Amino acid sequence: MEVAAYLHRIHYRGPLAPTAETLRGLHLAHHLAVPFENLDIHLGQPIVLDEARFYDKIVRRRRGGFCYELNGLFAALLRELGFDVTMLSARVIDTKPGMIGPEFDHLVLLVQLEERWLADVGFGESFREPLRLDEPGEQQPGKGAYQVFRDGEVWKMMEKDVRGRLADGYLFTLRPRQLADFVEMCQYQQTSPQSHFTQKRICSLATPEGRVTLSDMRLIITANGERSERELSGPADYAAALREHFGIEL
Repeated sequence: MEVAAYLHRIHYRGPLAPTAETLRGLHLAHHLAVPFENLDIHLGQPIVLDEARFYDKIVRRRRGGFCYELNGLFAALLRELGFDVTMLSARVIDTKPGMIGPEFDHLVLLVQLEERWLADVGFGESFREPLRLDEPGEQQPGKGAYQVFRDGEVWKMMEKDVRGRLADGYLFTLRPRQLADFVEMCQYQQTSPQSHFTQKRICSLATPEGRVTLSDMRLIITANGERSERELSGPADYAAALREHFGIEL
């Protein structure tokens, strides 16, 4: 891995010592530079869990990815910089239908410093800076907030909306995992008709003012609390939106 090229990709120019300050800066920079997207699935291009492939796609070709790719590569970057990083398996909670996903549904990171931190640059619209694992109160208040709960060996990260109601999140344990452990679920996510990743194209990126998202042919931009939506007219319009808002050329 060329660390300098990766840092250039995420526009990060801050300190590199393995500290909480560095972790927060890298985490935020990643969210603002690398989109959460599943475009390869709809292009019929297999996603293989391999760090070299992640690097080529995200850094060299300036694409994004989904959790296994984004957090897999971010873990590699953190290790190169001297951080103590452990991959964890998470089960996604969808509060609306009241469903909990299977093991290896999501990949998250535990970073051990003087405090333990939960890092995640691959969950779409989620916490932009890492969360303190052992902080029981609300964290990163703003449009909503995030909270980490513990029940024995099981941990839960939940988002709260502006009214304080629990929204989506995930369950996880601190059992160390390897990238190879996620292969079967990665295959399911990109091939099963039941996977939400196969049901529509998504490309979404945090911005300083809010977020920009392509959900199939709908362009959604949120800035300073204002939301606008536009239906794209066709493939050329879609390609132009990918270039303009995400820097992606397919």
